[in-house]
Amino acid sequence: MEDSTDEARGRARPRLADINPIPSFFTMAPAHRDHEVAVRCGITVLVPLLTLLLIDRIDLAVFASFGAFTGIYGRNLAHGARLQMQARAGSLMAVVLLLATLAGRNGFSGSEQPWALVGLTTLVAGACAVAAAYWNLRPSGSLFHIFAFAAVSSVPFQPPLGEAMLTAVLTIAFALLVGISSRVLPRNRHRIERPAGEPTTGRHRLVWSEAAWYVVAAGVAGSLATALGPVLGIEHNYWAMVAAVVPLVGHSTRYRVNRGLQRILGTFLGLLVLAGVLWIHPPLWAIVLIIALLQCAAELYIARQYILAQIAVTPLALLSTVLAMSASTTAVDTTGLIYDRFVETVIGALVGMACVLTPWAWRKWVLHSEHPSRIG
Repeated sequence: MEDSTDEARGRARPRLADINPIPSFFTMAPAHRDHEVAVRCGITVLVPLLTLLLIDRIDLAVFASFGAFTGIYGRNLAHGARLQMQARAGSLMAVVLLLATLAGRNGFSGSEQPWALVGLTTLVAGACAVAAAYWNLRPSGSLFHIFAFAAVSSVPFQPPLGEAMLTAVLTIAFALLVGISSRVLPRNRHRIERPAGEPTTGRHRLVWSEAAWYVVAAGVAGSLATALGPVLGIEHNYWAMVAAVVPLVGHSTRYRVNRGLQRILGTFLGLLVLAGVLWIHPPLWAIVLIIALLQCAAELYIARQYILAQIAVTPLALLSTVLAMSASTTAVDTTGLIYDRFVETVIGALVGMACVLTPWAWRKWVLHSEHPSRIG
């Protein structure tokens, strides 16, 4: 679901996009077995959700959805490397879901204690960014963990803890199986080897520096959304926190700022798609199928064209919310969800871009102070 960008693929963008942000809205990176990743991720989310629907336990859908995020990691790696990365990613997600469930059971939900939710989610943002960096997870960062922790802890009616975690663990295990499923073909039955460890010498300072920016971006965005909530009429402060960390991934300042701008535009277009889907009032089984198709579409384009990916990710995330809330007796205010998503995405993306531009501006100022002649 939300943002599995491959940084190496971003380096393949046309040179025109390096000097002008506008062409990045209209360029498409070359495909690289994206259809294989899309099929795997679509199956990983479809089967658990259909199973829960068949046994009438759709209240556990949110745990299956976030457990299925495991399949997003290690897109085109060899089976051994992918299995290791997905096992690590799945383990980290299971811990996050457990902590989120415990937080929700103790009253730290978005509606009851929004400031507590911001504080706890900010801690998760930093801690998971560190873990993802040391484990060299791809996609990098803690975006999915921010989303999972805040969303699960905000669920108004928490299911039994054992059933919730069993759903998450089984979905993670299923994702691992799907990740190596292509080994059924004889040509893919290569020896599974454990990948070499990543060098850590000299990385500590960079890891903690990047994690600090995740803390700043998530904390500031969540605080702004919470403080402005009564004025703007928004209630999902963690959506701003998710959007804020999107620009933190990338190889250059311009690329990162472009991600923030593309997040806003893609979200707007995706909300139009969502409005069309909700207009036809699909039954639950149809929503599950649409979620799986949107997951496939997101993975087809997430590493090639971020705006197109966001057009799929936005309705995907909100339909998952609608699916989770369908288990309660509370009516879903879809208009409010659409409004909240856009406003908070704008708040978060602007905060994220400000976090990217701050060190860039500082470097420019220092360079100008030390070497005035170099600045035109």
